[in-house]
Amino acid sequence: MMAKALKNRDLLLGLVLIALVLAIAARFPGYITPTNLEGIFTDTSILIILALGQMLVILTRCIDLSVASNLALTGMIVAMVNAGAPDLPLAALVLLSALIGLGLGSINGVLVWTLGIPPIVVTLGTLAVYRGVIFVVSDGEWVNAHEMSEVFLNTPRILFLGLPILAWVAILFVLIVAVFLRWTRTGRAFLAVGGNPTAAVYAGLDVGRTQFLAFSISGLLSGICGYLWVSRYAVAYVDVARGFELEVVAACVIGGVSIAGGIGTVTGVVLGALFLGAVKNALPVIGISPFWQLAISGTVIIVAVVINARQEKTAGKLILRDSHRTH
Repeated sequence: MMAKALKNRDLLLGLVLIALVLAIAARFPGYITPTNLEGIFTDTSILIILALGQMLVILTRCIDLSVASNLALTGMIVAMVNAGAPDLPLAALVLLSALIGLGLGSINGVLVWTLGIPPIVVTLGTLAVYRGVIFVVSDGEWVNAHEMSEVFLNTPRILFLGLPILAWVAILFVLIVAVFLRWTRTGRAFLAVGGNPTAAVYAGLDVGRTQFLAFSISGLLSGICGYLWVSRYAVAYVDVARGFELEVVAACVIGGVSIAGGIGTVTGVVLGALFLGAVKNALPVIGISPFWQLAISGTVIIVAVVINARQEKTAGKLILRDSHRTH
């Protein structure tokens, strides 16, 4: 029973996360206070949302490297709209951010689906294009806090049952994606397409269309995060979230999402994001420069990919062995 439990990737990652927090708290007791833990979760909320969208894309054997650029462009546009029309309802701005993000994500999906261009090439291209568009629409200028309305800035910070609205938004999307993957035909299609595209075609699934939907959902979540990011940090500029796509991919890989597609859980992605959040929050506490965050994320990605590959190889051997026995 214990051996079986230790083979559970989500359980192991959860134990590692707890051990990490306790190890840091042993030296710095203030790290484990409820206020600091709530702060870690809130700071990680945007990463969690983006990683959920990235997971859906990776499940279909694709990858979306444009999520941070999508976020930055959407955030800049809604910040400029808010600065120019401060009386516009917040709901309209959130809807605008969602639609812009959806549109940008759909561009990736169309290029992959209709033209058959490798996803990594498509999203590397759109990553650069979206960054360039930010400079064009903003003329390189910043949108600062004093130009934004109070409702725009403060709504994600409002406390509800002890947590900011931003954290509750992340929890809501976690539940939605979990239900989507577990209980809907489309959600299960994501896993089927990534697990075995050929079999999925014979089962009547459209691989290209499913990948398009994954990119669209990822874009939608990125767009919503555009508003959340700008409101949380009270500024919009060209380099917002530059390099953040690395952390998003890292959260997925650490959480056990297979780059080869078809394998991944919502629980794992959330734990992967929280692991990175805990590390990032701990760096200043233990005297390490935050600039090491990217290096740490890159190293963790490599280690996690190696572990995932070994586990999948072992699983493949077991499947072949069981198949041989049935014959």
